[in-house]
Amino acid sequence: MKIETDKICKQFTRHVNEVNDKGGRKKSHKEDFYAVDHVSMHADSGEILGVLGPNGAGKTTLLRMLGTIMHPSEGSVFIRDDEGQIVKDPVILKKNIGYLSGNTKLYNRFSVREMLFMLAEIYGMDKEASEKRIEEIIGILSMEKFADNRIGALSTGQTQRANIARCLIHSPKVYIFDEPTLGLDLLSSEAIINFMKTEREQGRTVLYSTHYMEEAQYLCDRINMLYQGRIIAEGTPGELMERTGTTNLRETFRALIKETEAEHE
Repeated sequence: MKIETDKICKQFTRHVNEVNDKGGRKKSHKEDFYAVDHVSMHADSGEILGVLGPNGAGKTTLLRMLGTIMHPSEGSVFIRDDEGQIVKDPVILKKNIGYLSGNTKLYNRFSVREMLFMLAEIYGMDKEASEKRIEEIIGILSMEKFADNRIGALSTGQTQRANIARCLIHSPKVYIFDEPTLGLDLLSSEAIINFMKTEREQGRTVLYSTHYMEEAQYLCDRINMLYQGRIIAEGTPGELMERTGTTNLRETFRALIKETEAEHE
């Protein structure tokens, strides 16, 4: 499946406090702003697309709109099937999207295996298919040692792998991962990275946000650099480094932000 956006925006309202110079009292007023500001982009089948940017750049808001969890204030999101037709049925869309966010809560009293069986039932899978798929997922994410442990007793890395397992159970064609390896140990990060590479090889669409530039440089086919709600650069890691005359994505990231800020001075 392929994801496309046409000038999508997401507008929010925030409270702004100002100090009254005469009396030192604070005044408050409301102000509208775009967390995502007229973004047009695409993610193709069989590729890993990175969405990179500093905190507050709009990455999570953008991913939520791409995952149909949040509706844009303006513009459109299109998800196309393998024949190129736009999918409009929300049930079909949800069956084909696996979404991972940093604040997803799991059922702490369940074991990983019990949670996966419950989710398989929700997706209408029969017992035999559920058992086969769950064993596949446990192997893919190297969860053999803790698959029958209660989720509430797992380490951070094990919990994150259980969270990703939740996204895999229905074999979606699109994965949207928001900081999937944040704060994880090396082994847990490797399991997740290897999973994303395998899914790409099987023709899945993978979008993911990360603060780890070295990880993105190694893993991504293309990258969208997001800053203040706008895409300021798009291309392969090599193309972006060549454009900025840098040797790694961390330096590229800094150079692109400086370039953008200089243009708006």
